[in-house]
Amino acid sequence: MSSLRLHFWSITGTLIAFLVSLWINQEVFTHTSFVRGINWIFLPSGVRLLSTLLVGFDGFVGLLVGGLLMDFFYWFPHDPVRSIAGAILGSLAPYLVYRLALERYDLKASLTNLTPKRLLVLAVAYSVANPLLHHIWFALQGNTQNIGESFVMMFVGDLTGALIMLYSMKGILALLPKQSSRSPMTGGMFRVRLALDSAYNNRLQ
Repeated sequence: MSSLRLHFWSITGTLIAFLVSLWINQEVFTHTSFVRGINWIFLPSGVRLLSTLLVGFDGFVGLLVGGLLMDFFYWFPHDPVRSIAGAILGSLAPYLVYRLALERYDLKASLTNLTPKRLLVLAVAYSVANPLLHHIWFALQGNTQNIGESFVMMFVGDLTGALIMLYSMKGILALLPKQSSRSPMTGGMFRVRLALDSAYNNRLQ
């Protein structure tokens, strides 16, 4: 697969996964909402972190596009400034954590060198970075009402969503074969692993 096509599918896959996770979260966890866009359990946060860990900058681009679509057409259709800021901040936080993982853990696309402890560290780092960036922006806009409670809820929602997605994917990837076999299914899963490694090695800088 060419590098350009690989980037396209990485971005598209991230976008689809993000939108699907938002739909699932609204259907299953809508009763956990604190304010619009902040939930006690927020599965899209897990997709945000996981997609950037897997495909790097491509994940950031897919999340940014998805964030803009959702913010403009669903969350804040009458507040373009809030929509743009939310999309950028929501995409930037997981990308910063991805860069941290790249530097500290020599991150591999298959996540095989991320131990459960390292996954927890990255999930916590993201769950702090995302609400921190958002609430700094809120404060700069003069919106400080219930800001402490809002920060805590966003942190908890991001952490639970990230942990659910990260440990689920870590378990799935651990089951993928390390080498191909004559079985079509096994060979297909092996190609998934190769695609993930290729996506990482060809990521945009």
